[in-house]
Formats: sequence, structure tokens, C-alpha cells
Amino acid sequence: MKENDIRPKSIFDEYLRLAQLDADSYFTGVERVFGLCPACESVGISTFEKYGFVYELCPKCETLYVNPRPIAEAFADYYTKSPSSKYWASTFYKETAKARREILWKPKASLILKILTNYASLKHRVIDIGGGLGLFAEELRAQYNLSPVVIEPGPDLALACREKRLEVIEKFLEEVIPEDLPVGPHAFVSFELFEHLHDPSAFLRNLSTLMNSGDLFIFTTLSSYGLDIQVLWEGSKSVTPPHHLNFFNPYSVALLLCRLGFETLDISTPGCLDIDILYNNKNLIKDRFWKTFMSNATEIEKSRFQQMISSSGWSSHMMIVCRKP
Repeated sequence: MKENDIRPKSIFDEYLRLAQLDADSYFTGVERVFGLCPACESVGISTFEKYGFVYELCPKCETLYVNPRPIAEAFADYYTKSPSSKYWASTFYKETAKARREILWKPKASLILKILTNYASLKHRVIDIGGGLGLFAEELRAQYNLSPVVIEPGPDLALACREKRLEVIEKFLEEVIPEDLPVGPHAFVSFELFEHLHDPSAFLRNLSTLMNSGDLFIFTTLSSYGLDIQVLWEGSKSVTPPHHLNFFNPYSVALLLCRLGFETLDISTPGCLDIDILYNNKNLIKDRFWKTFMSNATEIEKSRFQQMISSSGWSSHMMIVCRKP
């Protein structure tokens, strides 16, 4: 897999350009609230500023996060009305849908099926939080004859899911009530959502109220320990407000889940793109080793490094499986 396969540079750069403009349009002059580390509730240390947002690093658990952050209402407007959000829902999603279906969602559907088999059962109804265009839900239905439910607050994306005859709850998770969900055991999933959350603890508490004992929550997010994020740091395109606010890591996300009463079953970093992202941004690398490596390593050597990074917990793409006891 290459970054350009799922995030074509011209489209992704245009999205980031619009997001930078939206950072001014939707958040300048908006009330901002100081908080503690979202993982362990320690006091963070200011590390750098980007697009008018300050990122702090927790000295205890090394979570990277925006602080202070604008009030939640500003983010609700941003995600439902902003040009960058509309561009993501229309141009980005639609232009990359075919490639992402083959490269991401078909393998992801197979992986989720294995997780259900290992930790629950196929009787657990899959609830896809922030399901976007519904590509993952479509694959579960097509490959495994499952009937997932999509929770999607974006009006355009929710409509796209309905047009595919998927069952949709057009709400933010915080607005969902138990009566909105099908009866029976559930396996909640969310992909690339956790880094966007205004209040991860509130999200998990709300999710817990929707879960039965034994229900699963399977999610992916970005890790602050990830190689490309560590090397590029404030230059990383992943570390970009206003959409990416929280960067947990394998250690800190386990602290968060334990603090809120979840049982962690597995944490892995199955990412495939760290080395390719560094290569695509080698002009921003300051570290001498990685500058040398990116200029001289063969494709085989890059592949070996990527496999080692992913298997040892140092990829920026992190997957967590947890359960409500």
C-alpha cells in the first residue's frame, strides 16, 4: 500500500488548505477551554502551535492533544457546515471510494469478522460510528450477509448511506439513545474517528450507556508514538487542526479505557504507511538517520522497516479492541 493510493496528494492537500481556512472562519474568537490530558488527566506541557491551535504533550503518558480547545458547539458547526467537511464528504470520499474499498474496507471487514469470532459472536450487531459513505458497512453486508447500522451525523454522508439502503442513525453518538439501536448484543466500531473527538472521555461514557455487558468496541486512531508522527512532529499532515485533536498511544489509550471501566482485549499498530509517509515528506525531515535512510534505502529495506514498525507497536495507525465488562 502507498499513501497516494488512498490519499491522492492533490486532493488531500486541497482538503488541508480548506481546513486551514476553516480554522480561521469557524474558530477565531470562539471561547476556548483549558483541560487536562484526555488520557490520564495530568497537566500537559505546551509543545507547538499550528493554525492557531496549541498542542500540549502529557509528561506522564505522552499523549499529544490540543489545549485549550474551542467549545464543542464550534466543532458541531465545523463538521456539519464547513467547506473542508463538505469537500471531504463529497470530493475526497467519492474520488477515493473505489481504491479505499479495495485497499482498506474489504480487508477491514475480514478483520472485524475475525475479531467478532475471537471475542464475541456473529450475533453481535455491528454499529459503525461515523460510517461516512457506508463503504465498510456495504462490505460487511456483501461479504458476510451482516446487517450493520451506521451512525453518521453528516447530512450528505447520511443521505449517501440511505441511498445504499443501509440503516442509518443521523446523529452524533452523544445524541444517540438506547432506543435508537436494535435489540441484542452489539459490536460498536469506529475508524479514524477518535482523534477528532472534542471530549474522548464523554464519548466513551456515552458509548458505555449504549452498551450491554459483553458488547465490544473496536476502533482505530492515530498514535503519538507512530514513527512518521514522531519524526515529522508539527510538520506532520496528520497533526493538523481543527480536525485532529487527540493523539493517544498504546500506553495512554489503555490508561483511558481502564479509567472509564472498559476491559482492554488487544492493542496493535497494523499500519502500512509510516515509511511511505516519511518518504513523501523527506524534505521536512530533520533527523540525520531518517534523512539518510529515505535517500538511500531500497524498496525491500523500506518494506522490512515497515513490517518491524507495525509488529512492534510503533506505527501511527493503532487498533484497539475493548469490551464492557
